[in-house]
Amino acid sequence: MGKPDRRRTRDTYRQVIALTGPLLPCVSFLGRLPTATIQFGSVLLVARTSGSLSAAGLAGGALALGQVVCGPVVGRLADRHGQRRVVLAFSLANALAVASLVAGALAGLPTAVLALVGAAAGGTVPLVGPLARARLVGLARRAGAPEATVGAALSFESTLDEMSFVLGPALVGLTSVLAHPAYAMGGAAALVAICGTAFALHPTASAAAPATPEDPDPARARDTDPAESPARTHARAVKSDEDRSSARPRVAAAHEDRGRTRVRDGDRAEDRVSAACARAAEPDVGGACARARATEPAGDRACARARAAVVAENRGRARVRVRDGDSAEGRGCVPARAASAAVRARMPGCVHALRAALALQGAMFGACQSGITALTARLGQEDQAGLVYASMGVMSAGAGLAMAAVPARFGLRLRWRLATAAALALSLPLLRTDSLPGLYAVVTVLGVAYAPHLITVFGLTERAVPPARLAEAMAVATSALVGGQALSVAVTGRLTDAYGPVAAFAVASTSAALTLVIALTARPTTHAGRAGHAAHARVDDVPACTSS
Repeated sequence: MGKPDRRRTRDTYRQVIALTGPLLPCVSFLGRLPTATIQFGSVLLVARTSGSLSAAGLAGGALALGQVVCGPVVGRLADRHGQRRVVLAFSLANALAVASLVAGALAGLPTAVLALVGAAAGGTVPLVGPLARARLVGLARRAGAPEATVGAALSFESTLDEMSFVLGPALVGLTSVLAHPAYAMGGAAALVAICGTAFALHPTASAAAPATPEDPDPARARDTDPAESPARTHARAVKSDEDRSSARPRVAAAHEDRGRTRVRDGDRAEDRVSAACARAAEPDVGGACARARATEPAGDRACARARAAVVAENRGRARVRVRDGDSAEGRGCVPARAASAAVRARMPGCVHALRAALALQGAMFGACQSGITALTARLGQEDQAGLVYASMGVMSAGAGLAMAAVPARFGLRLRWRLATAAALALSLPLLRTDSLPGLYAVVTVLGVAYAPHLITVFGLTERAVPPARLAEAMAVATSALVGGQALSVAVTGRLTDAYGPVAAFAVASTSAALTLVIALTARPTTHAGRAGHAAHARVDDVPACTSS
């Protein structure tokens, strides 16, 4: 990397930090450390207090399962209600659950009870990492930052993730050797309560405020009276473009000239959709009025009766015109009882391929972890396993930071394919590694491919999903990664007992090969907002994918 490239990379990262200020990255990093700590810490804690590895594995597995199942729920709640309330509630709940797990383990509670408490600890993880990623991208989009800055923001967040997942287990291991795992778990509980609260209350939480699907930019939202006239509502929307600083949450906005009504979830949704359908049926009302005036002397009264009849008929089958993504075929009317679900932007089907790729990368992590542990044990160097795994994480974090220097001409799809191909090629030497120096060398080099793949897939996800569901998409993606790792550890642990470390490394290479197949065959697209109001700077270089 030449001197101009280094200067450009530094300037890009300065722009990223300027979006949030220096405090938020520190808070978010410390806030995500407990997530990396409690998984490993719960296993060490239960193993130390119960003396049973099976009980420890059950508690750790329950914790991972709770995070995988409840992670998407946390993201969905953050999209609907904003990050501030959701992160604050889950941070305090998670601190309480982790503290309860520590107390239960020290008290010698039955394994089943510890597993339930572990599941609660995993299910209440506030997901600071995914939500910080969604928040930073939202800030960059709101500021009109170039794509290079958005990419650097994703690289920065992925690097913080890598650093937390390297430092967290290392701190747990060190605390376990010097004192007791309970101290590490207690520290994690205190950290998530303090830093999770600070992350929730940071002023930038407003960047992740809930938005309507048709108006992906939260800064454009307004509080609008449902009875407000369409012309006045449209004038207020135009004014919001001129002065976004006066933005307030908008409940609904109607545009009479475009013949549609936006409806947001609420207690008065049925009344609003009825009014929308009445406006949609205006030609029928006009015709009824004309006929009434022609046949009755009191034409105005007849017109009123005719209009009331049409409105009543529409109220019986209340429908609302809703824009469905960017597909013209999706525009139409839906029953009022489904209006709330209809206005919620649909998730494109192509994200499933991205989630599968992340699950497979998680499987690579888990398989490498099992293989490294088994090989170091065979060599009589069990205490080196954590350091070997940490060397891969450090190299991965460095590669993630360097991603900001990749020229823009290398598109995300090309980066995805190159990263997966590199992961496959660099994982193959593991199959013939049988010494500690060789293991250090191969695993460290393999880390070069990990962060670029994570950053690229998160970038493709951010561009594919509706902005109103970005936090949910990031949470599901993280859950896929965690779930793939947990399942892989469970499977490859048994394989290494029967066939040795090479079996685990074979699973890692197979996962890399499957990830490459997905990267070569999947065609992720971009989510297009309304013309002139898109929250994302999009380049539609691939065909649209289906929605689900």
